[in-house]
Amino acid sequence: MIEQTSLPVAAPAGSGEGPRLRRVLSLGDLVIYGIILIQPVAALPLFGHANHISRGHAVTTILIAMVAMIFTAISYGRMAARHPAAGSAYTYVGRGLHPHLGFIAGWSMFMDYMFIPVLCVIFTSIAAHHLLPMIPYFAWVMVFGASFTLVNLNGIKVTSGVNWLLMIVMSVVVFYFMGAAIRNIMQAHGIGGLFDSRPFYDSESFSLTAIGSATALAALTYIGFDGLTTLSEEVKNPRRNVLLAAVLTCVITGVWSGAQIYLAQVAWPDWASFARDLTDEAARTNALDTAIMAVANRVGGATLDATLSIILLVGSVGSGITGQVGAARLLYGMGRDGVIPRRFFGHLDRKHASPSYDIMFVGVLALGGAFWLDYGECARLINFGAFLAFMGVNVAAASEYFFKAPVKTMRGFLLDFLPPMAGFLICLIMWLNLPAKTFLIGGAWLLAGVLCLAIRTNCFRHRTVMADFSQT
Repeated sequence: MIEQTSLPVAAPAGSGEGPRLRRVLSLGDLVIYGIILIQPVAALPLFGHANHISRGHAVTTILIAMVAMIFTAISYGRMAARHPAAGSAYTYVGRGLHPHLGFIAGWSMFMDYMFIPVLCVIFTSIAAHHLLPMIPYFAWVMVFGASFTLVNLNGIKVTSGVNWLLMIVMSVVVFYFMGAAIRNIMQAHGIGGLFDSRPFYDSESFSLTAIGSATALAALTYIGFDGLTTLSEEVKNPRRNVLLAAVLTCVITGVWSGAQIYLAQVAWPDWASFARDLTDEAARTNALDTAIMAVANRVGGATLDATLSIILLVGSVGSGITGQVGAARLLYGMGRDGVIPRRFFGHLDRKHASPSYDIMFVGVLALGGAFWLDYGECARLINFGAFLAFMGVNVAAASEYFFKAPVKTMRGFLLDFLPPMAGFLICLIMWLNLPAKTFLIGGAWLLAGVLCLAIRTNCFRHRTVMADFSQT
């Protein structure tokens, strides 16, 4: 979930044109960017909660979520081909269906951006407390919540080079973890121990209800893949490459993450042991939050435990800083265009040319959210907004390519209707499997968005202006 910015390049002298973006990115460049956005370690923090909720079937949930994301990625890619200068659910749904629905999709997407910094403050505090338990969790929350805000207020941004460095370091540590897990399994059970069907299906604990609930959480592994559509204006052959890149990013992430979680499950097959004897809810939550560190300690000792904790912490710091920038950027875009109060949210700091009020607003939200929510709850809130946006994009793709087609054919039905509808239905099922507390908080956020839209459009009698977030 690291954000990368692209700068316009100047037009040739005497061309009479202003700065413009050049189409220089290949399919490989776009896939690498998508993987950087998601992060190579995205699935590891989810291991304890997903494994516990699914009753030992975390790998299965990641693979099911991958199928949903592939269908959704196809819809994103096709909408990016139709609207290559735009890159968000807000734009795709607004132009493919209706501006009012686009506003709701954008409001849902904004919920993701708002809670990503909260999630990162929570996990960095968990990882730091795991490394230095003598410093209490609440103190780490204050440190990271304040530091993310101070860094962004000073206008510091994460560059492409840092993104690459983070990806390489994280990948090396993941290979280290996977190699240690393979060695541990072979020492205990021989080479045959590497082949186990239980992480995929265990008849003693399998439950469709549990799988559905855990898949709704495991989908967080893929959140961020849609960010690569924001580079549509800089991609060679965008009509082909944006779609392929989105699909390949989801497939590579699913296989890579599934392999990590599979080895973790085989190395620690007793999924219930992480929280079995813990009656205190806070202790149970902490045990699930740090379950992957416990596995790392088993397969690689204290060195791997500390190394993995550090790299997860560093990755979350990068995501937290840039996630806060992304959330502030969306707030500024909406404030600048008058969707929300312009005087506060549309303010730019003169010294750093940054939306300082928005950054502080998101920082306060992240700080409060980290005290109020745990990791699993925050992850589900992010998915609540993401699934709504994904469903909207899938319907928009079906409308744009099938329902608006002058002639309906069987080929169009198979290629233009079934894939986006499959993506919509799977996302809907996962969305409906989110817990009641998530619906309560997410529903309140959605209601606030509907009320805001009603006020802005005089009870839906006027159309909304399609703000362009890519220019903020």
